[in-house]
Amino acid sequence: MHAWEIMSKPVVRVLPSTSVREAAASLVEHGFAGMPVVDDGERVIGMFTEADALRATTAGGNGATVAEYMSTPVEVASMATEIEGIARRMLADRLRCVPITEDGVLVGVVSRRDLLRPLVSSDDTVASVLGAVLTDYSGHRGEWRVEVSDGEAVISGEFADEAERRVVGALARSVRGVTGVTLKSVPRT
Repeated sequence: MHAWEIMSKPVVRVLPSTSVREAAASLVEHGFAGMPVVDDGERVIGMFTEADALRATTAGGNGATVAEYMSTPVEVASMATEIEGIARRMLADRLRCVPITEDGVLVGVVSRRDLLRPLVSSDDTVASVLGAVLTDYSGHRGEWRVEVSDGEAVISGEFADEAERRVVGALARSVRGVTGVTLKSVPRT
C-alpha cells in the first residue's frame, strides 16, 4: 500500500507568517498534533506541532509567528512511498505525521491514524461505538457483548425485561453503520 492510498487531504497547513496563536487554535480546532508549514509555492518548509505551540507560550511568545517556533528540518515522503516505510520512520523518529509531496508541493499528510485505518474494519469501528453507547446506557456495568459483521449487530447478555430489550435494540439501531440488530438473551454465569 502506498501513501497516496491512505493520506488525508486536503491538508490543513499554515504559513510561516501565521501567528502562533492562530496556528495553535487551528491545531486544537482540527484535533491535530501537528501540521505542515508551507511557503508561497506550497512547498513544505517546517512542521508546527503542539510542542512548538507550548514552547512559544511558555517563552512568552505573544505576537510570535510560526516561523520562530516551527520544527525543521521536515521529513516528507512521496505519494508512491510504501506505508511500511512511513510507519518505520514515524516510529523511529517519534513523528505524528509525515507530509506527502508531489514534485516538492504538499498534496497530503499521513498521520498515525491514517496508518491504523486500514487495519480496522468498519465493523470494528461500529462495534466500538455501539459498545460505548451501551456501556453509557448501562452505567458502565458491562451488561452486554457486542459483535458486528457486515453491519449486523449481535448483542448478547442478560436483559432485565422486554422494555430494556426494546431500548437496547433502539439504541443499537441509532448507531451509524448498524444495518440490523439481533438480541440474544444469555444469563450471567
